[in-house]
Amino acid sequence: MENLSQSSSSSGWIPFRIAPAFSERPWGFRDLRPWYDLTVPSGEPIGEAWLTGDDCLALSGPHKGRKLSALFAESPEDLLGKTAPCFSEESMSSASPLLIKVIFAQEKLSVQVHPDDAMAQKYGQPRGKTECWYALEAKPGAQVACGLRPGVTLDEIRAGIAAGTLESSLNALDVAAGDMIFVDAGTVHAIWPGAILLETQQNCDLTYRMYDYGRGRELHIEESLEATRLTTRAGKVAATELAGRTILIEGDYFLVERLVVTGSRKSESLPGEAETGPGLQYLFAAAGAGRISGTGFEPVLLPMGGIVAVPAASPEFAVEDLGGLELIRITPRWPDAGR
Repeated sequence: MENLSQSSSSSGWIPFRIAPAFSERPWGFRDLRPWYDLTVPSGEPIGEAWLTGDDCLALSGPHKGRKLSALFAESPEDLLGKTAPCFSEESMSSASPLLIKVIFAQEKLSVQVHPDDAMAQKYGQPRGKTECWYALEAKPGAQVACGLRPGVTLDEIRAGIAAGTLESSLNALDVAAGDMIFVDAGTVHAIWPGAILLETQQNCDLTYRMYDYGRGRELHIEESLEATRLTTRAGKVAATELAGRTILIEGDYFLVERLVVTGSRKSESLPGEAETGPGLQYLFAAAGAGRISGTGFEPVLLPMGGIVAVPAASPEFAVEDLGGLELIRITPRWPDAGR
Protein backbone atom coordinates (compact mmCIF):
# COMPACT_ATOMS: atom_id res chain seq x y z
CA MET A 1 0.00 0.00 0.00
CA GLU A 2 1.29 3.45 -0.93
CA ASN A 3 2.74 5.75 1.71
CA LEU A 4 1.03 9.10 2.03
CA SER A 5 4.33 10.94 2.27
CA GLN A 6 7.96 10.57 1.34
CA SER A 7 10.47 9.05 3.68
CA SER A 8 12.48 12.22 4.15
CA SER A 9 11.67 15.91 4.28
CA SER A 10 12.98 18.52 1.86
CA SER A 11 13.88 22.05 2.97
CA GLY A 12 11.88 21.75 6.18
CA TRP A 13 8.71 20.49 4.53
CA ILE A 14 6.90 18.88 7.42
CA PRO A 15 3.19 18.82 8.33
CA PHE A 16 2.13 22.30 9.42
CA ARG A 17 -1.03 23.81 10.78
CA ILE A 18 -2.67 26.73 8.99
CA ALA A 19 -4.31 29.69 10.71
CA PRO A 20 -7.86 30.36 9.47
CA ALA A 21 -8.68 33.76 7.97
CA PHE A 22 -12.15 34.99 8.86
CA SER A 23 -14.24 36.73 6.22
CA GLU A 24 -17.05 39.15 7.05
CA ARG A 25 -20.40 38.55 5.38
CA PRO A 26 -23.79 40.20 6.02
CA TRP A 27 -25.42 36.75 6.35
CA GLY A 28 -22.87 35.34 8.83
CA PHE A 29 -22.60 34.46 12.53
CA ARG A 30 -21.54 36.64 15.45
CA ASP A 31 -20.45 33.68 17.54
CA LEU A 32 -18.36 30.95 15.90
CA ARG A 33 -17.97 28.85 19.02
CA PRO A 34 -17.37 25.93 19.47
CA TRP A 35 -15.70 25.78 16.07
CA TYR A 36 -13.50 28.82 16.65
CA ASP A 37 -12.96 30.97 19.71
CA LEU A 38 -14.32 34.08 18.04
CA THR A 39 -17.24 36.37 18.80
CA VAL A 40 -18.21 39.56 16.96
CA PRO A 41 -20.47 41.67 19.21
CA SER A 42 -20.72 44.54 16.72
CA GLY A 43 -19.95 45.33 13.11
CA GLU A 44 -20.21 42.87 10.25
CA PRO A 45 -20.68 39.21 11.24
CA ILE A 46 -18.38 36.40 10.08
CA GLY A 47 -19.65 34.18 7.30
CA GLU A 48 -16.59 32.19 6.26
CA ALA A 49 -13.45 30.75 7.79
CA TRP A 50 -10.92 30.43 4.97
CA LEU A 51 -8.65 27.50 5.81
CA THR A 52 -6.35 27.39 2.77
CA GLY A 53 -6.68 30.87 1.28
CA ASP A 54 -3.71 32.51 -0.43
CA ASP A 55 -3.31 34.90 2.52
CA CYS A 56 -3.65 32.25 5.23
CA LEU A 57 -0.53 31.89 7.37
CA ALA A 58 1.40 28.83 8.42
CA LEU A 59 0.83 28.49 12.15
CA SER A 60 3.59 25.99 12.93
CA GLY A 61 6.83 24.60 11.56
CA PRO A 62 9.84 26.29 9.93
CA HIS A 63 7.61 28.36 7.63
CA LYS A 64 5.51 29.74 10.48
CA GLY A 65 4.10 33.20 9.75
CA ARG A 66 4.42 32.94 5.96
CA LYS A 67 1.53 33.12 3.51
CA LEU A 68 0.47 30.01 1.65
CA SER A 69 0.71 31.89 -1.65
CA ALA A 70 4.42 32.53 -1.06
CA LEU A 71 5.10 28.92 -0.11
CA PHE A 72 3.37 27.51 -3.18
CA ALA A 73 5.03 30.04 -5.49
CA GLU A 74 8.50 29.17 -4.18
CA SER A 75 8.23 25.40 -3.72
CA PRO A 76 5.34 23.94 -5.77
CA GLU A 77 6.98 20.53 -6.22
CA ASP A 78 7.75 20.10 -2.51
CA LEU A 79 4.13 20.88 -1.69
CA LEU A 80 2.25 19.29 -4.60
CA GLY A 81 4.54 16.43 -5.58
CA LYS A 82 6.27 15.38 -8.77
CA THR A 83 3.12 13.89 -10.25
CA ALA A 84 1.26 17.22 -10.24
CA PRO A 85 0.95 18.67 -13.75
CA CYS A 86 2.99 21.66 -14.80
CA PHE A 87 1.42 25.06 -14.18
CA SER A 88 1.87 28.40 -15.83
CA GLU A 89 3.36 31.17 -13.70
CA GLU A 90 -0.07 32.84 -13.63
CA SER A 91 -1.91 29.82 -12.25
CA MET A 92 0.86 28.85 -9.84
CA SER A 93 0.68 32.29 -8.23
CA SER A 94 -2.76 31.31 -6.91
CA ALA A 95 -1.20 29.00 -4.31
CA SER A 96 -3.04 25.84 -3.42
CA PRO A 97 -5.19 24.42 -6.22
CA LEU A 98 -7.92 24.08 -3.59
CA LEU A 99 -9.61 26.64 -1.40
CA ILE A 100 -11.21 25.09 1.68
CA LYS A 101 -13.67 27.02 3.86
CA VAL A 102 -16.15 26.58 6.67
CA ILE A 103 -19.42 28.37 5.86
CA PHE A 104 -21.50 29.87 8.70
CA ALA A 105 -24.88 30.99 7.32
CA GLN A 106 -27.24 32.72 9.74
CA GLU A 107 -29.27 34.07 6.82
CA LYS A 108 -29.66 33.10 3.18
CA LEU A 109 -26.69 33.64 0.92
CA SER A 110 -27.22 35.18 -2.50
CA VAL A 111 -28.50 33.04 -5.35
CA GLN A 112 -25.39 32.64 -7.46
CA VAL A 113 -23.49 30.68 -10.06
CA HIS A 114 -19.80 30.10 -10.79
CA PRO A 115 -18.14 29.89 -14.22
CA ASP A 116 -16.40 26.79 -15.52
CA ASP A 117 -12.73 26.80 -16.54
CA ALA A 118 -13.46 27.81 -20.14
CA MET A 119 -15.58 30.83 -19.21
CA ALA A 120 -13.17 31.95 -16.50
CA GLN A 121 -10.26 31.80 -18.93
CA LYS A 122 -12.30 33.67 -21.53
CA TYR A 123 -12.35 36.61 -19.10
CA GLY A 124 -8.69 36.36 -18.09
CA GLN A 125 -8.92 34.18 -14.98
CA PRO A 126 -6.85 30.97 -14.61
CA ARG A 127 -9.68 28.65 -13.56
CA GLY A 128 -13.37 28.35 -12.80
CA LYS A 129 -15.05 27.10 -9.67
CA THR A 130 -16.45 23.65 -9.05
CA GLU A 131 -17.10 22.94 -5.38
CA CYS A 132 -18.64 20.57 -2.86
CA TRP A 133 -20.23 20.96 0.58
CA TYR A 134 -19.85 18.53 3.47
CA ALA A 135 -22.41 19.14 6.22
CA LEU A 136 -20.57 19.37 9.55
CA GLU A 137 -23.79 20.22 11.39
CA ALA A 138 -27.41 20.55 10.33
CA LYS A 139 -30.54 21.52 12.17
CA PRO A 140 -33.84 19.73 11.47
CA GLY A 141 -35.32 21.10 8.26
CA ALA A 142 -32.03 22.54 6.96
CA GLN A 143 -31.93 22.98 3.19
CA VAL A 144 -29.76 24.32 0.38
CA ALA A 145 -30.70 25.30 -3.15
CA CYS A 146 -28.83 23.21 -5.69
CA GLY A 147 -29.67 23.52 -9.36
CA LEU A 148 -32.85 24.42 -11.19
CA ARG A 149 -36.21 22.70 -11.29
CA PRO A 150 -36.75 20.64 -14.47
CA GLY A 151 -37.91 22.71 -17.41
CA VAL A 152 -36.82 26.12 -16.10
CA THR A 153 -35.52 28.37 -18.91
CA LEU A 154 -33.07 31.26 -18.98
CA ASP A 155 -35.94 33.63 -19.75
CA GLU A 156 -37.74 32.42 -16.63
CA ILE A 157 -34.59 32.95 -14.58
CA ARG A 158 -34.27 36.51 -15.85
CA ALA A 159 -37.93 37.19 -15.08
CA GLY A 160 -37.57 35.67 -11.61
CA ILE A 161 -34.60 37.92 -10.84
CA ALA A 162 -36.60 41.01 -11.83
CA ALA A 163 -39.71 39.96 -9.92
CA GLY A 164 -37.93 38.64 -6.81
CA THR A 165 -39.39 35.17 -7.37
CA LEU A 166 -36.22 33.34 -8.43
CA GLU A 167 -36.40 30.92 -5.48
CA SER A 168 -39.44 29.24 -7.04
CA SER A 169 -37.17 28.04 -9.87
CA LEU A 170 -34.59 26.44 -7.55
CA ASN A 171 -34.26 22.81 -6.54
CA ALA A 172 -34.28 22.56 -2.73
CA LEU A 173 -32.31 19.77 -1.04
CA ASP A 174 -32.73 18.67 2.56
CA VAL A 175 -29.42 18.56 4.44
CA ALA A 176 -28.39 16.34 7.34
CA ALA A 177 -25.04 16.13 9.13
CA GLY A 178 -22.66 13.98 7.11
CA ASP A 179 -24.25 14.74 3.73
CA MET A 180 -21.98 15.54 0.79
CA ILE A 181 -23.34 17.79 -1.96
CA PHE A 182 -21.60 18.35 -5.30
CA VAL A 183 -21.96 21.74 -7.01
CA ASP A 184 -20.29 21.76 -10.39
CA ALA A 185 -19.54 24.99 -12.22
CA GLY A 186 -22.62 26.40 -13.95
CA THR A 187 -25.01 25.26 -11.21
CA VAL A 188 -27.38 27.93 -9.88
CA HIS A 189 -27.27 27.51 -6.10
CA ALA A 190 -27.67 29.11 -2.70
CA ILE A 191 -26.71 28.16 0.83
CA TRP A 192 -29.55 28.65 3.28
CA PRO A 193 -29.46 28.78 7.11
CA GLY A 194 -29.48 25.67 9.25
CA ALA A 195 -26.22 23.93 8.32
CA ILE A 196 -22.52 24.54 8.86
CA LEU A 197 -20.70 23.43 5.73
CA LEU A 198 -17.14 22.45 4.92
CA GLU A 199 -16.66 23.74 1.39
CA THR A 200 -13.94 22.43 -0.91
CA GLN A 201 -13.53 24.27 -4.20
CA GLN A 202 -11.15 25.13 -6.94
CA ASN A 203 -9.00 28.01 -5.74
CA CYS A 204 -11.09 30.70 -7.38
CA ASP A 205 -13.36 33.33 -5.89
CA LEU A 206 -15.37 34.14 -9.01
CA THR A 207 -18.99 34.41 -7.93
CA TYR A 208 -21.78 35.83 -10.10
CA ARG A 209 -24.73 36.98 -7.99
CA MET A 210 -28.16 36.62 -9.54
CA TYR A 211 -30.28 37.72 -6.60
CA ASP A 212 -29.31 39.00 -3.16
CA TYR A 213 -32.53 39.59 -1.19
CA GLY A 214 -32.23 43.37 -1.40
CA ARG A 215 -28.89 43.67 0.41
CA GLY A 216 -27.65 46.27 -2.07
CA ARG A 217 -24.55 44.37 -3.16
CA GLU A 218 -23.54 44.26 -6.82
CA LEU A 219 -25.38 41.79 -9.04
CA HIS A 220 -23.85 40.12 -12.11
CA ILE A 221 -26.96 39.21 -14.05
CA GLU A 222 -25.56 38.95 -17.59
CA GLU A 223 -22.44 37.07 -16.44
CA SER A 224 -24.51 34.72 -14.31
CA LEU A 225 -26.86 33.91 -17.18
CA GLU A 226 -23.88 33.20 -19.44
CA ALA A 227 -22.38 30.88 -16.83
CA THR A 228 -25.65 29.04 -16.07
CA ARG A 229 -26.20 25.46 -17.20
CA LEU A 230 -29.84 24.47 -17.05
CA THR A 231 -28.89 20.87 -16.24
CA THR A 232 -25.81 19.91 -14.23
CA ARG A 233 -24.48 16.96 -12.21
CA ALA A 234 -25.07 18.77 -8.91
CA GLY A 235 -26.74 17.04 -6.00
CA LYS A 236 -26.14 14.70 -3.10
CA VAL A 237 -23.31 12.19 -3.46
CA ALA A 238 -23.53 8.73 -1.92
CA ALA A 239 -20.53 7.80 0.21
CA THR A 240 -18.39 4.78 -0.70
CA GLU A 241 -17.34 2.72 2.31
CA LEU A 242 -13.90 1.09 2.05
CA ALA A 243 -11.51 -0.48 4.54
CA GLY A 244 -10.19 2.29 6.77
CA ARG A 245 -11.82 5.15 4.90
CA THR A 246 -15.00 6.49 3.40
CA ILE A 247 -14.85 8.26 0.05
CA LEU A 248 -17.23 11.20 0.39
CA ILE A 249 -16.64 12.52 -3.12
CA GLU A 250 -14.13 11.84 -5.89
CA GLY A 251 -14.11 14.28 -8.78
CA ASP A 252 -11.96 16.02 -11.35
CA TYR A 253 -10.62 18.61 -8.91
CA PHE A 254 -10.70 17.08 -5.44
CA LEU A 255 -10.96 13.90 -3.42
CA VAL A 256 -12.61 14.19 0.01
CA GLU A 257 -12.45 11.25 2.42
CA ARG A 258 -13.26 10.45 6.02
CA LEU A 259 -10.42 8.42 7.55
CA VAL A 260 -10.70 5.99 10.44
CA VAL A 261 -8.20 6.71 13.22
CA THR A 262 -8.38 4.43 16.26
CA GLY A 263 -5.78 5.29 18.88
CA SER A 264 -2.74 6.16 16.78
CA ARG A 265 -2.17 5.37 13.15
CA LYS A 266 0.97 5.73 11.03
CA SER A 267 0.80 7.44 7.65
CA GLU A 268 2.08 4.33 5.93
CA SER A 269 -1.01 2.44 7.14
CA LEU A 270 -3.50 5.04 5.95
CA PRO A 271 -5.12 4.11 2.65
CA GLY A 272 -3.99 6.21 -0.27
CA GLU A 273 -4.38 6.50 -4.02
CA ALA A 274 -2.74 3.54 -5.70
CA GLU A 275 -1.35 5.01 -8.91
CA THR A 276 -0.22 8.49 -7.91
CA GLY A 277 2.92 9.31 -6.01
CA PRO A 278 3.03 11.33 -2.80
CA GLY A 279 1.10 14.57 -3.09
CA LEU A 280 -0.34 17.39 -1.04
CA GLN A 281 -3.06 16.53 1.43
CA TYR A 282 -5.04 18.58 3.91
CA LEU A 283 -6.20 17.00 7.18
CA PHE A 284 -9.23 18.64 8.82
CA ALA A 285 -10.77 17.82 12.19
CA ALA A 286 -14.54 17.73 11.67
CA ALA A 287 -14.98 16.69 15.31
CA GLY A 288 -12.81 16.01 18.35
CA ALA A 289 -9.07 16.60 18.24
CA GLY A 290 -5.92 14.91 17.05
CA ARG A 291 -2.17 15.23 17.00
CA ILE A 292 0.29 14.68 14.16
CA SER A 293 3.81 13.65 15.07
CA GLY A 294 6.91 12.20 13.44
CA THR A 295 10.67 12.00 13.59
CA GLY A 296 12.37 15.35 13.20
CA PHE A 297 9.47 17.69 13.92
CA GLU A 298 7.47 18.91 16.87
CA PRO A 299 3.97 17.42 17.24
CA VAL A 300 1.23 19.44 15.55
CA LEU A 301 -2.08 19.77 17.38
CA LEU A 302 -5.22 19.43 15.26
CA PRO A 303 -8.22 20.87 17.16
CA MET A 304 -11.81 20.74 15.97
CA GLY A 305 -12.11 23.06 12.98
CA GLY A 306 -8.35 23.07 12.49
CA ILE A 307 -6.49 22.06 9.34
CA VAL A 308 -2.99 20.74 8.75
CA ALA A 309 -1.19 20.73 5.40
CA VAL A 310 0.93 17.66 4.71
CA PRO A 311 3.31 18.52 1.85
CA ALA A 312 4.31 15.89 -0.69
CA ALA A 313 7.88 16.14 0.63
CA SER A 314 6.85 15.52 4.24
CA PRO A 315 8.44 12.70 6.21
CA GLU A 316 6.34 9.85 7.53
CA PHE A 317 4.05 10.75 10.40
CA ALA A 318 1.44 9.36 12.76
CA VAL A 319 -2.05 10.65 13.55
CA GLU A 320 -3.23 10.24 17.13
CA ASP A 321 -6.86 10.51 18.22
CA LEU A 322 -7.01 12.77 21.29
CA GLY A 323 -10.73 12.17 21.71
CA GLY A 324 -13.63 11.91 19.26
CA LEU A 325 -11.51 12.69 16.20
CA GLU A 326 -13.39 12.73 12.89
CA LEU A 327 -10.62 13.16 10.35
CA ILE A 328 -11.35 14.50 6.87
CA ARG A 329 -8.64 14.26 4.24
CA ILE A 330 -8.81 16.52 1.17
CA THR A 331 -6.42 16.10 -1.76
CA PRO A 332 -6.29 18.00 -5.05
CA ARG A 333 -6.98 16.31 -8.36
CA TRP A 334 -6.44 17.45 -11.93
CA PRO A 335 -8.91 16.63 -14.73
CA ASP A 336 -6.26 15.81 -17.32
CA ALA A 337 -3.86 13.90 -15.05
CA GLY A 338 -4.47 10.64 -16.93
CA ARG A 339 -6.27 8.74 -14.16
